[in-house]
Amino acid sequence: MSLNKKKELSIVAKKLCRELRANQTHSEEILWDRIRNRQLLGKKFLRQHPIFYDLKGRETFSIADFYCHEIKFVVEIDGEIHKLLRKNDYDRDQIMNLVGLQVMRIKSEKVIDDLNGVLKSLENYINKFSNSL
Repeated sequence: MSLNKKKELSIVAKKLCRELRANQTHSEEILWDRIRNRQLLGKKFLRQHPIFYDLKGRETFSIADFYCHEIKFVVEIDGEIHKLLRKNDYDRDQIMNLVGLQVMRIKSEKVIDDLNGVLKSLENYINKFSNSL
């Protein structure tokens, strides 16, 4: 999956991912507790995982909140700040789609208020796309 050939970029990505894992949001913590260790339909999810890509000849990366390589699926938890970042989020989603990944965005308050509904949505999505692979 990685186009990354620059060791420096990989080092930066790894450092940022570690920092994000150490400072995860409450919503991320709640969801991670329910999808880690193949708890969700036997799928392996990684948290705060770098996705490397080449954009117009410039190698870079984005960090997915949760990523399942088996089905090329990214789950993003959007808190209040994302209301201000809609264009940025849209652009990121388009890039993820271009490199063959599907993205699902979930509002952080939905994770807190309706975790079972969120898990059901994830299961439906996984079932839909697992069958088409």
